[in-house]
Amino acid sequence: MTFPVVGMIGGGQLARMTHEAGIPLGIRFKLLSDTPLDSAALVAGEVVVGDYRDLETLRAFAEGCDVITFDHEHVPTEHLRALEADGVAVRPGPDALVHAQDKGVMRARLDEIGVPSPRHRIVDNPADVTAFAEEGEGFPVILKTVRGGYDGKGVWVVRSEADAAEPFRAGVPVLAEEKVDFARELAANVVRSPHGQAVAYPVVESVQVDGVCDTVIAPAPGLDADVSARAQQLALTVAKELGVTGHLAVELFETRDGRILVNELAMRPHNSGHWTQDGAATSQFANHLRAVLDLPLGDPRPRSRWTVMANVLGGDYPDMYQGFLHCMARDPQLKIHMYGKDVKPGRKVGHVNTYGDDLDEVRERARHAADYLRGTITE
Repeated sequence: MTFPVVGMIGGGQLARMTHEAGIPLGIRFKLLSDTPLDSAALVAGEVVVGDYRDLETLRAFAEGCDVITFDHEHVPTEHLRALEADGVAVRPGPDALVHAQDKGVMRARLDEIGVPSPRHRIVDNPADVTAFAEEGEGFPVILKTVRGGYDGKGVWVVRSEADAAEPFRAGVPVLAEEKVDFARELAANVVRSPHGQAVAYPVVESVQVDGVCDTVIAPAPGLDADVSARAQQLALTVAKELGVTGHLAVELFETRDGRILVNELAMRPHNSGHWTQDGAATSQFANHLRAVLDLPLGDPRPRSRWTVMANVLGGDYPDMYQGFLHCMARDPQLKIHMYGKDVKPGRKVGHVNTYGDDLDEVRERARHAADYLRGTITE
């Protein structure tokens, strides 16, 4: 019997951890990476170094793969349509993935299916931004380039018409959104297979610092059961209506008046789901693989009352391995996941997971380990 070959486009940490999840299943993994030193390229068995923006490179890479999936959303949509026309199984397919690639397309489609979002409009110039602001509560408003932004990049908070000039200099469409007065950010993670089976993980709270995910708490503390169920159902509806295959992260705002609004979509494993590696019966990475291979999906339920994920960001202390001795001795249950990246200030180079019955204790353990590894604290 020949085990399937999963081709993953992108060599970052998401590909690295997806590869890890496939090892116990005997899944063969083929990687298209920008460089041989990318996070996943350091551990994958078969690595092709090439440009994901080049169609012929993609076609050559797809040869011998049973399915193609991704660790980012940046492959040109028209190239994915060409691969499908060649008979390649692309999951998620371009008709779904375009909603994670293009924020304007996403907002229009969510409006069509009745999914709540912040007030929004495509704007053409700074004067158009002012008109959009005046139609609502005024400035400030959020401006986003419709393609290419992540981790706070391609996003601006503008407080006047003069502030609004910068986003238009890139020459790409710009989406204006109201600045939502939210109580906190949530994420609903679901996985859907080609034949329509779907599972939903507990809704989590995602804490952002400077536009980058810092901490994830699973499940979201104090979240009303009805709101949680509504968020899970919303994510399942989006996955079904958009035809998603694989993992879908729906980033949400919980407003101060009890509403939930969709902020962003990601059709791949996601930072808000890293806690599942150690905190759920089946991780997001394992379930993403199961979905793209159309295998039965695994149990998404949590193993512990609380799980906290804290990202480890690069700082001024490059030798993080030296911190393992302290962190492991202090907390034998701590789970450390490093990505094999060079340490640079502000760069995501790993994460830690902690779990237990006391949320304050679990959160403190995660925060201490992440800060110690970064060098923010020394004891």
